[in-house]
Amino acid sequence: MTYFELNEITQIGAISAAAVNISGRQRMLSQRTALLSARLVWSQDRAEREKFRSDLLEAIELMERSHSGLIGGDASMNLPEKLSPALRAMYFEPPVHLDRQICNYIAEVRALASAPDAELTPDCPHFRYIMSAAEAQLPESLDAVVSQYQKEREAEQLAVTLELAELHKRAAGAEQAAQTKAEELEQALSQLQQTEMRLALAEKMASLGQLVANAASDLNNPVNFVCATLIHAHKYALDLIDLLRLYQQHYPNPDPEIQSRTQAIEFDLLVKQLPKMLSSMKKSAGRIREIVFTWRNLFRLNQAPIQPVDIHSGIERALLILQNRLKAKSGRPEIQVVKEFGSLPLVECCGDQLNQVFMNILSNAIDALEKGNRAPRTGSGKAKQSPARLSQSPTIWIRTELLRPDCVTVRIADNGPGMTEEVKEQLFDLSLATKTVGQGAGLGLVTGYQTVVEKYGGALWCVSEPGGGAEFWIELPVRHL
Repeated sequence: MTYFELNEITQIGAISAAAVNISGRQRMLSQRTALLSARLVWSQDRAEREKFRSDLLEAIELMERSHSGLIGGDASMNLPEKLSPALRAMYFEPPVHLDRQICNYIAEVRALASAPDAELTPDCPHFRYIMSAAEAQLPESLDAVVSQYQKEREAEQLAVTLELAELHKRAAGAEQAAQTKAEELEQALSQLQQTEMRLALAEKMASLGQLVANAASDLNNPVNFVCATLIHAHKYALDLIDLLRLYQQHYPNPDPEIQSRTQAIEFDLLVKQLPKMLSSMKKSAGRIREIVFTWRNLFRLNQAPIQPVDIHSGIERALLILQNRLKAKSGRPEIQVVKEFGSLPLVECCGDQLNQVFMNILSNAIDALEKGNRAPRTGSGKAKQSPARLSQSPTIWIRTELLRPDCVTVRIADNGPGMTEEVKEQLFDLSLATKTVGQGAGLGLVTGYQTVVEKYGGALWCVSEPGGGAEFWIELPVRHL
């Protein structure tokens, strides 16, 4: 690799990140197939079983393709064609021999998916093998492989760092050797600084994305299991209640012992409250699943394609993730969110990236309101201040409108303490950070600016002054060119 080749440095990082991501996905797929196998065995509905068979085959095919790509390479998944000696030993040699484990697991899953309904019982050998493998041995082996990929990725990152250090040394020598090279050297150092900062930003976002993706994957399976189980539990509870009602109808005078027990457990109250409790549990579990799904999509490593996106849906997803931060805390009342949504067309963009922009700006608004709030002032004379904005309670206003046929506008304002001109000048500067240790990376607005302005050709600016709150303006073209 020659010096200043940022594309090659980025490609090395992308390949390493893809290998780590796909290896982690293998673990998630092993847990998902185990859950689908359990649902297939326990289901009593023929149509439902066919659906589980189809989902199971789809998941195991993805697992098999990912495994083949990790071993033999897959350009579509950005996977290398050659394993390191350490990884090859883990795949093909004892004691791990992960290739044999996964191949056996895939074969057992396919056998279960193809088994007749009469054989789909908890005692089915295929089912017992799947549950046993997915419970401990296979996840442990997959975790070991992921750890090895991460170690090798760190080694590659160290090699890049050494290359950059050598570049510093050569640049300094070149400056002393020839004054005529001063202009070239200055340009090289500037490019190096940008490379270092982009690598640091990419590493932070990759680490955060990997952490959140792993957490979401670990939560996804048990949450889905709870949601699926509650559906059956609710139905079974209603069936039992109906059965008990029939007993009461046909045997109105039970034994004294039964009457005493009925009174002790407050049977009528139990019959009334149990379905409500189960319904509330289903609703809460569904909400947890929605939050996990939102986090997983927001931080997934592979970017979604450019496609028509509902701006309002993205804002709602960002608010859902930040909902806990909006609640009242000691010394601060609940932060109110006022939404003034206009009629907008779908915007061609990557929805996950745009949702990240909304979340960063909303998170900054919440940070500002944590310090104290005052009435905001709208700038540039583009909008009159609403009387509601004079409220002293911490508030965030979100307004969307179509100012021009080809451009949508999103405005996010708060009644926090506002910013000085010096702080505003640093908001979108990659080389400066306004947050201190413990308050985040300070890079959210920089990446937001790169997304809105550099990638989509839009505009992003802030209107603020000390004591006047802050308002961020986002303008996005409807069509991506």
